[in-house]
Amino acid sequence: MIREYKSFFAAALAATIVLVALLSCETTPAGGASRVKGQVATYRGPVKFGIDVLEENGFDLLRGKRVGLITNQTSVNRRGEKTRLVLKRAPQVNLTALYAPEHGLEGTEKAAVHIDTRRDPLTGLIAYSLYGPTRKPTPEMLAGIDVMLFDLQDIGSRSYTYISTMIRAMEACAENGKEFVVLDRPNPLGGLRVQGPPIESQWISFVGQVPTPYIHGMTAGELAQMANGKGWIARPCRLTVVPVLGWNRAMSWEHTGLRWVPTSPNIPKPSSPRYYAATGILGSLSGSDIGIGSDGPFEYVGGPGFDANEFTAYLNSLRLPGVRFTPYTRNSFSGARVSIDANAPVDLAGLNLIFIDAVNRRIGQRNLFVRTSANNKDVFYKVYGSTSIERDLPRGVHPAKIIASWQGAHEAFRRERQPYLIYE
Repeated sequence: MIREYKSFFAAALAATIVLVALLSCETTPAGGASRVKGQVATYRGPVKFGIDVLEENGFDLLRGKRVGLITNQTSVNRRGEKTRLVLKRAPQVNLTALYAPEHGLEGTEKAAVHIDTRRDPLTGLIAYSLYGPTRKPTPEMLAGIDVMLFDLQDIGSRSYTYISTMIRAMEACAENGKEFVVLDRPNPLGGLRVQGPPIESQWISFVGQVPTPYIHGMTAGELAQMANGKGWIARPCRLTVVPVLGWNRAMSWEHTGLRWVPTSPNIPKPSSPRYYAATGILGSLSGSDIGIGSDGPFEYVGGPGFDANEFTAYLNSLRLPGVRFTPYTRNSFSGARVSIDANAPVDLAGLNLIFIDAVNRRIGQRNLFVRTSANNKDVFYKVYGSTSIERDLPRGVHPAKIIASWQGAHEAFRRERQPYLIYE
């Protein structure tokens, strides 16, 4: 039985990898703002964030306007200076309000913990909470601004809430007659990966606000253009994207030459986004270990009292390209520490299914779905985008078959996103 499973898995995975490789060979994207695309196409030099480009252009978009900024600790220019301080000291800019997402203004709050509206000690401005009683700016929050800037570093997975914050803010700005400007940043997973499960409409939520595959391969600016164009918000806002310069779709964060600023407590390293993509869905279930609280959050896969050597040998026997495993024991959990090459051709989000299946086979009838409470399972469905996995994996559907079933959605999404892409 195990030999048959391995054989089927290897064959299906090989076919999936070939298909992914073929689909990754994208042509130069069309669409987007012509001035923006012109800047991107002609620039040759080090990678610059949107805030760097805005500053070099003399903050021309902001002259004579009251400015609000969605910001946190990741909002820095290429020199590491905080965006809010860059704007505050610029005589051309009238910065009047700040807005903070999940994890707070300095990114130190734990996941899912509400944050309070408070005064920012660095600028003296009120930083309105967008992760508390409301996650969409209210008319009162927007009354003192003419234009809203968005400058947060996303990590490329659908379930990370910074893009959700952007979408809700775009909607609020459209409703209240405010301009919206995205100061763009690289996607740390690069722009070629389109991977993972699609999301069913009933599971759209703040942990899955955009109807994309789990890994979308787009920047915040590109997603904003697509949200405006595809009707993901009730009506389009007046949108401007200030582009990243020097970045292309083949570049993961490690290729940018830029310093990584932890986006939240459990995303401490430039490699963390790909581990989040690989185990974050698994981590929404109860009963396994993914390394939260360790030196490598999201870099572990284990279960209670597992034989670490046996579990590691099993995962290595699957020969997942670009992925390696070593045994570990931590607290009451044992299993495998995961190592993923930046250019590993596997479906990163699909690794979650392989790991869930491997853990479930070792804990039997009390599997991860059974161990997860109804409330937590609801969060899992929102993260994964469907309830189908709870039906399919326990009844023996192989992870490779489920992963292969996503390819049609990936192809459709690649076609749909094409007009909104900015970068080659």
